Amino acid sequence: MHKYLPNLFAFLDEYEKNIFQNNITNLGIIYRNYGQFDRRNELIKIARACRKKRYKLFVSNSIKLAMEVKADGVYIPSFNKSQNFINHSNKNLIIIGSAHNQMEIYQKIQQNCKAIFLSPIFQVKKNKKHLNIYKFNSLSRGKKIRFIALGGINNKNIQKLNLLTNVKGFAGISIFKKKPAFKRPVF
Repeated sequence: MHKYLPNLFAFLDEYEKNIFQNNITNLGIIYRNYGQFDRRNELIKIARACRKKRYKLFVSNSIKLAMEVKADGVYIPSFNKSQNFINHSNKNLIIIGSAHNQMEIYQKIQQNCKAIFLSPIFQVKKNKKHLNIYKFNSLSRGKKIRFIALGGINNKNIQKLNLLTNVKGFAGISIFKKKPAFKRPVF
């Protein structure tokens, strides 16, 4: 199992046909359905599609479920402050997480995350506050961890990410659910 991290990530709550019809390479899928009690069946369907397209699969908050479906890693959301991931014995699983501020960044570093989603970088509907490019750069500068932009990313502001930030990739929800003709930027 290779331990590289993709440059692009898509968040899924359920199986989305449009995402698996895209011809995007180097894509990671993060399954994070918190509302469903039995999310195993949906996850198995997504895991099969990920293996077929050779996408990396990350399961939110569950090492046990990630190992059960042979996922590539575990995603720790910003609200998960648990230290259960520190002494993680399975070396094949990659741990990634998300953060919104300096304190959460240090928590994710302590949880042994290999990459941190820093969000929201641009304005989003559900949150009035957002980081701008300058705040993103100041939070990510000087740390020896990979930062990935998340939040409010669309086709118009992808160019800004590539030119003005030291970002190693980006993640999104709605940008990947659009028509299959999505053109990915080069990072």
